[in-house]
Amino acid sequence: MVKINTEFKLGLSDYALTAYISLTANHPVNGSQLSRQSGIPRARIYDVLETLIAKGFVIESSKSMYTPIPSQEFIRRLHQDFETMLSSLEKKIKKARQGPEKDVIWTIKGYAAAMGKAKEMIDKAKEEIYVRISPEEGHYLDKKLLAAESRGVQVKYISMTPVPLKFKVQIVHPCPEPCEQDLNTRFFDIVVDKEEILCGMFIDGDDDNSVINWGQNKRFVLSGRDSLRHDFFHYFLHKIQNEKKALSPEEKTLYEFILKDI
Repeated sequence: MVKINTEFKLGLSDYALTAYISLTANHPVNGSQLSRQSGIPRARIYDVLETLIAKGFVIESSKSMYTPIPSQEFIRRLHQDFETMLSSLEKKIKKARQGPEKDVIWTIKGYAAAMGKAKEMIDKAKEEIYVRISPEEGHYLDKKLLAAESRGVQVKYISMTPVPLKFKVQIVHPCPEPCEQDLNTRFFDIVVDKEEILCGMFIDGDDDNSVINWGQNKRFVLSGRDSLRHDFFHYFLHKIQNEKKALSPEEKTLYEFILKDI
């Protein structure tokens, strides 16, 4: 008996597919002959044949003798039915997912998956990107972010440690250590167009088991964006209050820009 993987039944039972394949190898035959050559129990063979005849995959060429349609036609019909089924399923899924999906906060596990999602978000950005990352992640994402900036997207870049100046709007987080109680973690936050957020922490030495949150929940997204926006104010306050330095003209301009960026 030919063993058929049930993942590929395409709307037909294992017996039905086995019977058709057996018929293509030897036909016309009657039910008893088909039962013997296919290994399908005789008690089931006629039910199976009725199913194949009803679907137009087998014909009764003479009394109690059965012949399959050409294999090319069989595959064409299955392909057509499968495409129709997938199209219908796609429409149902799209209809069902409207609205509620955006209220869910998803988790993405592993470094490669998180980087892939981050790159996808950056590529889709139309207006702005707020980002807070460490140099390790900057190594993978800075080129994408620069490309976004070059096409007119406002990139507001917060680096957790000093790095070369690359972006028009860029600061260094003034004191990351108190924020990272566990020094084996790295902040990772991206907010795109006030619509989508990717945030969490990577665990040094165990990036592949790190869990990052992703979502489109409006309140979650805007809360994350506001947190990153206030990192800029933290930078200004730290320079004035802790370092006892005045803001440069460029920093004053940046302050006014961030102040209005609500």
